[in-house]
Amino acid sequence: MATGILPKEAAVFFVPLVTLLLGLLIGYLAQRSGYCSIGGFRDYFLFRHTRLLSGYLTLIVAAFVGYLIFWFLTPAAMEHFFWAFTSGPATPIPGAPGGLNTVAYLIFSVIPGFLVGFIAVLLGGCPIRQTVMASEGNYKAAWFFIGMCAGSILFAALVSGWVVALMKALGFGV
Repeated sequence: MATGILPKEAAVFFVPLVTLLLGLLIGYLAQRSGYCSIGGFRDYFLFRHTRLLSGYLTLIVAAFVGYLIFWFLTPAAMEHFFWAFTSGPATPIPGAPGGLNTVAYLIFSVIPGFLVGFIAVLLGGCPIRQTVMASEGNYKAAWFFIGMCAGSILFAALVSGWVVALMKALGFGV
């Protein structure tokens, strides 16, 4: 295993710090540009406008490049970064809770993703846009943000264990 530029202990300090700084930068840029991922898809499909959608694609590419940079700096901290290219769909994801395989996590991503998209369309903006609007003083967006946080806590505390047990019973786990 490669040692990298920084030891694993340095990653414990630098990764959260860099993440905080990048989060502040992305939040600032999202506020200044009116960024909304759901709005980007809406504008593209209805009007063929790509301004917001290009921001969404830029975020995806920047996240991948950021992971590559962190992997280069501290490969020991991200030893399973390329697991998707070296394993099959029935292989458990390294470090993921519950020992579920890739198919189970795709199910966990696709179904809630459609629900978030549907709710975002009803509310008029994606979770990032709602967070930005809440910080600007929009009360409806603030209630959305509070509900999103409460829902995340309730899911993690109450529902996720049942879902993992169900997925294992259906044969999606180790």
